[in-house]
Amino acid sequence: MSIWEAIVIAIIEGLTEFLPVSSTGHMILASALMGMHEDEFVKSFEVVIQLGAILAVLALYYKRFLVSFDIYLKLFVAFLPTGIIGFLAYKSIKAYLFNPLTVSLSLIMGGVVLILLDRWTEKKESRYVELEHISYGDALKIGFIQCISMIPGVSRSAATIFGGVYAGFNRVQAAEFSFLLAIPTMFAASGYDILKNHETILNGNMTTLLVGALVAFIVAILAVKAFVSFLTRYGFKHFGYYRIIVGILFLLYAYNTGLQLSVD
Repeated sequence: MSIWEAIVIAIIEGLTEFLPVSSTGHMILASALMGMHEDEFVKSFEVVIQLGAILAVLALYYKRFLVSFDIYLKLFVAFLPTGIIGFLAYKSIKAYLFNPLTVSLSLIMGGVVLILLDRWTEKKESRYVELEHISYGDALKIGFIQCISMIPGVSRSAATIFGGVYAGFNRVQAAEFSFLLAIPTMFAASGYDILKNHETILNGNMTTLLVGALVAFIVAILAVKAFVSFLTRYGFKHFGYYRIIVGILFLLYAYNTGLQLSVD
């Protein structure tokens, strides 16, 4: 992986991590388009640079964590299902689902869900005044729905936003809870990946990792601010259309070029 390839992937990560379009899916598709071999270092790079995006959320939403201790407990409850299932299914997911075919189909199906979600939430009002008022039961529901996002292309953000709306939040609250839930979820995913593949990471290019994380941090700050504003004005449907178009175009491109879509 060259430094320029790392920067491109990091920009994609920062732009898409908190949008309901699947950052992992976009990185896998971009890697395939650039002809990058998805070796262990590249796969770990795509996970580790998420730490930069996490720091962006901490920088933007740190005041949320100073208001009430309840938010910590409820985020922990929401994180538990993904933490447990992710730990058990980590090897299988990374070995068999990190491929362009899975991503393309997930993008298309998720796009349809977002279009339907947009209609459902158009005039929906929240059951909760503040994020920390969510019940533990509803937080757990969001956590179980987040588990679906372990399939590349589904999008952690899309799954948790859907879960948030289902649990009683309005659009903006669901998005903000999704941002906050990303912190323990992505810290756990990145930390676990570092522990499992520390030799690969240490033997790789540390400069590449650091540059990638920095670029992802800067771009994610801009993307989060823009997303909340866009969501308030336009809703989810445009992200749904985008997902469907990208998924179909990539399948057509792969068919016409003979690009390998799945692992052997």
